[in-house]
Amino acid sequence: MNSKRDYDKELSDSKGTKYAYNFDIDVMHPFMLRAFENFFIKGSFLELGSSRGDFTSRFLPIFDDITCVESSKMAVDEARRKFGERVTLFNAIFENVDLPKKYDNIVMTHVLEHLDEPISVLTRINNEWLSEGGKLLLVCPNANAPSRQIAVKMGLVSHNAAVTVAEAEHGHRRTYSLDTLERDATVAGLKVTYRSGIFFKALANFQWDQLLQTNIISKDYLEGCYKLGQLYPDLCSSIMLVCERG
Repeated sequence: MNSKRDYDKELSDSKGTKYAYNFDIDVMHPFMLRAFENFFIKGSFLELGSSRGDFTSRFLPIFDDITCVESSKMAVDEARRKFGERVTLFNAIFENVDLPKKYDNIVMTHVLEHLDEPISVLTRINNEWLSEGGKLLLVCPNANAPSRQIAVKMGLVSHNAAVTVAEAEHGHRRTYSLDTLERDATVAGLKVTYRSGIFFKALANFQWDQLLQTNIISKDYLEGCYKLGQLYPDLCSSIMLVCERG
């Protein structure tokens, strides 16, 4: 990974855009956890790219042995204040972090698209970190989400898989679709056992944040978007792969 990257800056909000919207934390995190639960196995847990620990906190009731790797020192310092000794934290980049063991559950959510060398990191997961019989739960933003396709038709984005200026400021290097995500996982040696999508999404994150402050969106509507996403994974906010060691 490029040593000149400023991971603290990439994690920070910039003018007109946020690194994480309320929609990400309040809507997507619970639905991601729900999508994961049937694949969790008893044992150790590794989160690659834990940011400030917003998603990490949802795993505390499920796992006793939690390890996180995060490149931003600012984020790790905040997570350490939040979790204390309940979580083992490494402030490092994936390319050179030295982890002490293999893990039964590995989660990487909205991180792979940030990496300069995603296949090399996925290869490390397969060869070094994922236990025999363990599960990698891999989630990325979806290039074909309706919200993005609408932005393309509006002329705001050049094509579905484009990296926008705002995304680049927050460290994005690419935008995955199901086929390209599975390609990279397979090239890295991983065995893809399940593929799906999380949450049908026709609005941009900032639009969702505005709507969530009103009574227009009900819990039943959110539930409907989650269930519809299982029927149409290619039209979801996020795409998901479950992988085992190849």
